[in-house]
Amino acid sequence: MSVPGLRGPFRYGDRVQLTGPKGRLHTVTLREGGELHTHRGVLRHDDLVGLPDGSVVRNSGDAEYLALRPLLRDFVMSMPRGAAIVYPKDAAQILAQADVFPGAVVVEAGVGSGALSLWLLRAIGPTGRLISFERREEFAEVAEANVTTFLGAVPENWRIELGDLTQRLPETVPPGGADRVILDMLAPWECIDAVGEALVPGGVVVCYVATATQLSRAAEYIRGTGLFTEPEASETMVRGWHVEGLAVRPDHRMVAHTGFLLAARRLAPGAVPPDVRRRAVRKTAYGDEDVELWTPGAVGDRQITDKNLRKRARDAKRAADGARRAAAAGPSGDDSSNA
Repeated sequence: MSVPGLRGPFRYGDRVQLTGPKGRLHTVTLREGGELHTHRGVLRHDDLVGLPDGSVVRNSGDAEYLALRPLLRDFVMSMPRGAAIVYPKDAAQILAQADVFPGAVVVEAGVGSGALSLWLLRAIGPTGRLISFERREEFAEVAEANVTTFLGAVPENWRIELGDLTQRLPETVPPGGADRVILDMLAPWECIDAVGEALVPGGVVVCYVATATQLSRAAEYIRGTGLFTEPEASETMVRGWHVEGLAVRPDHRMVAHTGFLLAARRLAPGAVPPDVRRRAVRKTAYGDEDVELWTPGAVGDRQITDKNLRKRARDAKRAADGARRAAAAGPSGDDSSNA
């Protein structure tokens, strides 16, 4: 099997992002005899093969297209989604705050649409291991298809476990067997005890939550276990800038709040952290009404319908099947899977 290239001249099986007139984007997987048809003309895939990344080509209508391999951030922002994705700005902070390293054993829950899985797989490298937990089989299917589309195959060091993390984690990861745990879920505090058991001393847990109430409850639960260092909370906002000559100003739009990150490290067994003084009296007791006020539905987040989810799953599988066929065809474009 030939994995799509990340560098060097374009070859059959590569995904290529084509930027046409007025910035219109098209992403294609190069195949022998393939063509991109637009109202401006036809661009043959064969004309791209052998060209270096960053080339400019013309179609039959003399329209120019800039050809580049899509970056991972480009792919995750355009791939089919079952659940909402972790945005690149947050994924970058998760990798940094969790200190994900090559060879690490990483647990994530839930897998969503596979966006964070791709970033984690790249960070841990071929010697690491990623175990992704997901409650909904439909989301797991979309995630697996998206990862396959980008990488050309399902990595051998990644697997998806279906079911509840609190039940499946002890069955899957031995005590102290995980280096890092990333929780992207509605109620991460429900999993902290199981995470504390699975994490190696010094290991990191990062919670990704949408609302202030979730952030507060998760932080207080982590403190209350006595198993972790003082949790650190943050959010990431990215503001682009317009820079053209002397016209230098912030962009009119920015990527603002998408979620909070809460990170803490596992203490050694029996270790008691120094007392952390706090100035204000905190509310540490929560009822169902507190959580209900801040669920995605209550704060106006749109929930995907089952019909829409099935359609996106079909789109993701179709893209994954195309990536598998292109990878199996090899650089020459001939199917060599039976050779």
